[in-house]
Amino acid sequence: MGRYFGTDGIRGRANKFPMTPEVAMKVGMAAGRTFQRGEHRHRVVIGKDTRLSGYMIENAMVAGFCAAGMDVFLLGPIPTPAVAMLARSLRADLGVMISASHNPYHDNGIKLFGPDGYKLSDEIEGNIEAMLDEEIAISVADSDGLGRAKRIDGVHDRYIEFAKRTLPRSMSLAGLRVVIDCANGAGYKVAPAALWELGAEVITIHDEPNGFNINTDCGSTSPASLIKKVHETRADLGIALDGDADRMLIVDENGVVIDGDQIMALIAESWHQAGRLAGGGIAATIMSNLGLERFMQSLKLELHRTKVGDRYVVEHMRAHGLNVGGEQSGHIVMSDYSTTGDGLVSALQVLACIKRAEKPASEVCRKFEPVPQVLKNIRFSGGKPLENANVIAAIEDAKAQLGKKGRVVIRPSGTEPLIRVMAEGDDAGLVEKVVDDIIGVISETKNAA
Repeated sequence: MGRYFGTDGIRGRANKFPMTPEVAMKVGMAAGRTFQRGEHRHRVVIGKDTRLSGYMIENAMVAGFCAAGMDVFLLGPIPTPAVAMLARSLRADLGVMISASHNPYHDNGIKLFGPDGYKLSDEIEGNIEAMLDEEIAISVADSDGLGRAKRIDGVHDRYIEFAKRTLPRSMSLAGLRVVIDCANGAGYKVAPAALWELGAEVITIHDEPNGFNINTDCGSTSPASLIKKVHETRADLGIALDGDADRMLIVDENGVVIDGDQIMALIAESWHQAGRLAGGGIAATIMSNLGLERFMQSLKLELHRTKVGDRYVVEHMRAHGLNVGGEQSGHIVMSDYSTTGDGLVSALQVLACIKRAEKPASEVCRKFEPVPQVLKNIRFSGGKPLENANVIAAIEDAKAQLGKKGRVVIRPSGTEPLIRVMAEGDDAGLVEKVVDDIIGVISETKNAA
């Protein structure tokens, strides 16, 4: 993780370093120069979610890209996967999403996509970052080679049709009552429209963004209101998107949350039975439940584990010929359709499985019994507590206690000053104990520093 780029682009509090207009403009200039190849008119597409600060960051990036000689196509509020899709569809040289995903409104971020629709590699991000730290001015276009900027229409319709085409033409969602929580974010227009056009009865909540209410007590990180609405309306299921609609979770008809691990298991089994699953397995991160791994083994399939972050899942999928992967948090990547996580397309795959089975979501979507898992965070400021000898010893002791029937994962957050401590195993009490023991040692180390 560099000075600017983290595990998912650049992210921080709006109008504070690194999410300032100055940095945003320099990112536009640096990325614009990096992706200019050949003599054609170069273009970049820019989407955003519904945060107030999106206007500020968007305009600063437009200035940077135009200064670098790139034409800018402004998409307005639209999901992250739509930006990735439109970068390819519009033959752009670069795609940009301005979003801090599931974070509160006061944060924002910049995600960059190459002309193939994939997030940039660490190497390319490193090259861009090096340009940002140069004291000399970033090279810019001549005055007669400046870029132009314009807003383009019809992008919502393009994305809706793209999402609908991921289902068979004969597939209808008629007869399903679906509640969708749009998190007051980027999917607030396209997701309900796509579901309705496919025949579902759609009840929409949290679809009135005002610049401040994105992810506030709603969306995939806060499903309580969705659970309540599913009960109130006797819906067949609920869908919770996050702020940029690249992830989603399901709530079944009983109000039980179905996480990304269960969704990956469902899609993997469905595609495996249909002969569609490539590579003999799926990719998931080190945070995915051990129960998912055991379920995949029961199907004689492999669970490939990666670092946390959907970009690492995608890189592993590409390297090993896999077409399904994702994260427990609800990022689901199906490379037959998308180059990144797509909340709407993932939800449509789940709905299709429910329609084919003609059974309730609670029966269709729960594919395995999760192994007891505990995840706790501890905040730190400065220093490297994970390199402390006492912390290392505590981690090794926890691993020894859990043995082969459990796992311990400790990692710094890529977006916040937190250390995440996760353990899982068949003995719930032991799992809780080892996590608390590690947290306690890290806390002692922090206080002693």
